[in-house]
Amino acid sequence: MRPNGERWRAAYATDPARTRGRLIPESGSPTRSDFQRDRDRIIHSTAFRRLKHKTQVFVHHEGDHYRTRLTHTLEVSQIGRALARALGLDEDLAEALALSHDLGHTCFGHTGEDALDACMARYGGFDHNAQALRIVTRLERRYAGFDGLNLAWETLEGLVKHNGPLLTADGRPTARYEARGIPAAILEYDALNPLDLWSQAGPEAQAASLADDIAYAAHDLDDGLRAGLFEIPELRAVPFLAGLLDEIDRLHPGLEPSRMIHELARRVITRFVEDVIREGGRRIAALDPRRVEDIRHADRPVIVFSPEIAAADADIMRFLWERMYRHPGVVAVRKKADAIVNDLFAAFTAAPSRMPEEWSAGLDDAGEARIARRVADYIAGMTDTYAVLAHRKLYATTPDLHWELPSRGLPLAEP
Repeated sequence: MRPNGERWRAAYATDPARTRGRLIPESGSPTRSDFQRDRDRIIHSTAFRRLKHKTQVFVHHEGDHYRTRLTHTLEVSQIGRALARALGLDEDLAEALALSHDLGHTCFGHTGEDALDACMARYGGFDHNAQALRIVTRLERRYAGFDGLNLAWETLEGLVKHNGPLLTADGRPTARYEARGIPAAILEYDALNPLDLWSQAGPEAQAASLADDIAYAAHDLDDGLRAGLFEIPELRAVPFLAGLLDEIDRLHPGLEPSRMIHELARRVITRFVEDVIREGGRRIAALDPRRVEDIRHADRPVIVFSPEIAAADADIMRFLWERMYRHPGVVAVRKKADAIVNDLFAAFTAAPSRMPEEWSAGLDDAGEARIARRVADYIAGMTDTYAVLAHRKLYATTPDLHWELPSRGLPLAEP
């Protein structure tokens, strides 16, 4: 153990004792590292609490057992810590990045983001990654000395770059941002506190990104099966899952569906996590990094899936896209949620005074773009519940988002 309760970390891990610091200097803590403090600030933030009632796939009232943004985030955090510990990385930074990676998501999941992006098309669009940065650097207003959470440079860098560099070595946007450009919020903050948008993310951010992918693959299968969107035998269309189902059948013949679902999900997580540890360890050994900068300056990420597991993950996501995300019931609810977001945006941009005073203040003489961005910030922060209530206050009728999912008949207790 190290000071402040830190565990051993490898030479190539991000060391909080060598942090590039915070934009607003603060005195250190005698009991916590900078990354531990960042993790705690994220957990205590308003944006983190709101994840409880933000959609993952199913809107919140469709069942208590389906994942929300908050439960997904906690699962990503657990997987991220496991990867960081096995690979000798800083667990606290990996956890902080996992806990913050979805702070910028809107109500109604990706539907809300797509709708808000379309509404904001004339004003720079909407990107949940950029919104997360706005939240932790501007929109959270809790501390006396600064707006945002004043997180360490490494936490902000990992938050912005966990999906990879935003710029090429010669300064052009990478493929993800080539068509639309890098979001203005990121460029504005980078001008103030450069985040090295051209380099790879640190290893902890790479681990958090893979943890997100692993959680999606395993737990959306779990939710989809429990919701009755597809049946266990249909998963055999994915060779990787067919192998796992054969293993379960061999070890536990005649297993009841509820236990079968859990056994499948836990095996997906285990296989993927063990693969990342093996492949990451192999790439780290090949690179032989002596410090974290060696990983940032590498020509590719080091914390990745092997080609075999990357292919399995792609197969799973194709299956989920066809059978879950594009399921007629899910699509029907998405259309209704889309209408709610569009209506709210139209109402608040037409009359900003309809928003609470803390959101409408200072907009009397503001231009279109400023009003639109303030409205987008307000809507993006809404939970599903709050968005529906806000719509009901403004409109005579509000789309009904309830969808009666079929009963699976899965026992939750002994008969």
